Amino acid sequence: MRIAIVGSGGVGGYFGGRLAAAGTDVTFLARGAHLDVMRARGLRITSPKGDLHLPHVKAESDPAAVGPVDIVFFAVKLYDTDSALALLPPLLGPHTVVIGFQNGVETIGMLTRAVGAAHTAGGVSYVSAVIAEPGVIKHTAMDHLIFGEQDGSRSPRLEALLDACRAAGFQSTLSTDITVEIWTKFVRLSVFSGMTAVTRGPIGVIVNDPELLEMLKAAVRETLSVAHAKGVMVASGIDEDVARAYKALPPQAKASMLEDLERGRRIELPWLSGAVVRLGKEVGVPTPTHSFITTVLKPYVNGAA
Repeated sequence: MRIAIVGSGGVGGYFGGRLAAAGTDVTFLARGAHLDVMRARGLRITSPKGDLHLPHVKAESDPAAVGPVDIVFFAVKLYDTDSALALLPPLLGPHTVVIGFQNGVETIGMLTRAVGAAHTAGGVSYVSAVIAEPGVIKHTAMDHLIFGEQDGSRSPRLEALLDACRAAGFQSTLSTDITVEIWTKFVRLSVFSGMTAVTRGPIGVIVNDPELLEMLKAAVRETLSVAHAKGVMVASGIDEDVARAYKALPPQAKASMLEDLERGRRIELPWLSGAVVRLGKEVGVPTPTHSFITTVLKPYVNGAA
């Protein structure tokens, strides 16, 4: 199995690195200093599960140098989607599947329009990981990939990926209802990203403050209501589930949006809390908490001045 990672940051770098360490043929598509260091010194992952150093990894900037692969992990930041879609054609063979591991709920639609439904599957990643410095991925918490075909089938190509992920030592699930999984992640992540970014603090600050914890639950219920209004049956009562899950996280865990905010980078706000507000308006669901988060963080959408 050949896998290409389009977007070799926290998600692509971490899971791609684990897969490569287990023997899967992985090529990273990257750019700038991150690409240069991977070519010169390989890829390092620091992690509570144990650090990993791959002294030699395949890393390219040009997808034509990679050629057709079996699976593409599409894991770029949402604001880089358009430019990254242009990288896909050289990677596609007759049976290649592109799996979107972006945040938000609109990736399947964007990929389907770009490469066709036959080449598109859905994905969800639960991981707290960032590029700490070029060539180094810092993993803090969680490592679970969920993926599935749009029609819910257990296809041979995704069964093969499931086997590779299990051999790599991280949690993996082949879903028969990936739309619900994507929206369930969206309910969780839009809140995790929005609340840690708007407070400028890790999750421990939020779950240990009664008022902030209630604000988090209110934001969860808003996104849940939007999902239900759109006909996606995310499980009710998820606000309490999310609160329990976030209390169990390492208290220093931060969303990648807060990591980007702290570094003066662009943030994915328009596709997270901003999308909750936009989609809520479309279906007539009030979203006051996410509206507050979106308004407060809007000056930082394009990074530091």
